[in-house]
Amino acid sequence: MSDLSNSRMISASGMAAQAARLRLVSENIANADTPGFRAKSVSFQAVSDFMADAGSVRTGRVELSTAELPKVYDPGHPLADENGYYQGSNVDLMVQIADAREAQRSYEANLKMFDQSRQMKSSILELLKR
Repeated sequence: MSDLSNSRMISASGMAAQAARLRLVSENIANADTPGFRAKSVSFQAVSDFMADAGSVRTGRVELSTAELPKVYDPGHPLADENGYYQGSNVDLMVQIADAREAQRSYEANLKMFDQSRQMKSSILELLKR
């Protein structure tokens, strides 16, 4: 496979990984007020197949945050215990927004590389036609 095709495959794997990360961040933000919800995160792993392109990535396992769930005092809440507390969510919205921006920018960088590679291949084909 040519280097230009490899670069497109690597960029595509990066875009897929960042899209998966952005889906989890969106889920975390949507459930920030859900009692007992633990923030989810995903790690990236290098693909080590001999058939796969060097530099490709994939998402690893989805992991739940191990941070302690905060106790929220609300005696009128249906999940409150006899002391009036229930477990809230450990989602930190500032961290999630920062992660969303990082994933978006990484996705855009991979998309730009994909497009540049596609344009280069088109230019080479035009030169060969002459």
